[in-house]
Amino acid sequence: MLLYKGLRDQVLVPLQSVCGIVEKRHTLPILSNVLIEKQGSKLTLLATDIEIQITTNAQATGSEKTALTVAARKLQDILRSLPESTEVSLTLDDKRLQVKAGKSRFNLQTLPAEDFPRMSIVDGQTSKIVMTQKQFKHLLALVQYSMAQQDIRYYLNGLLVVVNGPEMRVVATDGHRLAFASATLPESLPRTEVIVPRKTVLELSRQLADNDEPLEIVLTPTQAQFRFGDIELVSKLIDGKFPDYERVIPQQHTKQIDLNREQFLQSLLRAAILTNEKFRGVRLVLDKGSLKIMSTNAEQEEAQEEIEVNYAGDSLDIGFNVTYLLDVLNNIATETIQCRLADASSSALFMLPDNEHFKYVVMPMRI
Repeated sequence: MLLYKGLRDQVLVPLQSVCGIVEKRHTLPILSNVLIEKQGSKLTLLATDIEIQITTNAQATGSEKTALTVAARKLQDILRSLPESTEVSLTLDDKRLQVKAGKSRFNLQTLPAEDFPRMSIVDGQTSKIVMTQKQFKHLLALVQYSMAQQDIRYYLNGLLVVVNGPEMRVVATDGHRLAFASATLPESLPRTEVIVPRKTVLELSRQLADNDEPLEIVLTPTQAQFRFGDIELVSKLIDGKFPDYERVIPQQHTKQIDLNREQFLQSLLRAAILTNEKFRGVRLVLDKGSLKIMSTNAEQEEAQEEIEVNYAGDSLDIGFNVTYLLDVLNNIATETIQCRLADASSSALFMLPDNEHFKYVVMPMRI
């Protein structure tokens, strides 16, 4: 039975949209597969890892109805290896999927579609948010680098999304630093708080377009659904209590300097070369008119950078993990970043000038 006949990209692009979440090794072999359902001229592609499910569509050939599952990565790699403008055909023949392109032939084993585990979509919507893909992608980029990875405090391995009235807030923390960003929504909504898993956040960052096309987010007590373009992504939520992020953001820091983002970034990159590989610590020494960035390592090697700053207050010597500083500088696009400090044992607050929509807090380290 012919499923598809046409240009390579018209089936490869939708396949790539769903393949990102497919795990290479899984306890359930069928989860390495993609579910392909044909209903008339519509081909639906679906992949899941039990926590996330992605569905998209492609154009089918013929009017028959069938369903099968096939190894997602193998099919993707075969299609990707073919020249761009190649015409390909996908045919189901005796429980095998045959891929043909010119004089190339590939036969892949299939598994029954009825054995494929689908996530059940939960009713009981608490919020429906419509915003542009660009707006949400930008919010994720501002905070996602601060999410924890495989932390025993499982609620940190994700992103807090808070909808309250006309505002959406996103917050991520790994216990050493915290990133906060907010945006104004087109309409006012009731207060909702959910924690979206790390893998879902990274997949959304990869898939969302940097344009003004709509993104529809539906939040339920246990799931988040994201619809954009031809894609529907459904994700389980993390059940847990996120830390009180408002308490973590300093309010009374008196020492303030404005830094050229690119100059500060390049100085940190150079100083980072001679940091201790394990601790990655740099010292920021703030004095009247200058900020020195200093690092040493186990071989007693030293680096020192100096930046002129408009500052006339008391001097301060404070240490940070340089990776945490580089992360924020690499993920914002403004010319200037504002740094607020208190003393050597208090966290630093980084903000964008005249902008309350972004805050980044970093705990100091003893060097």
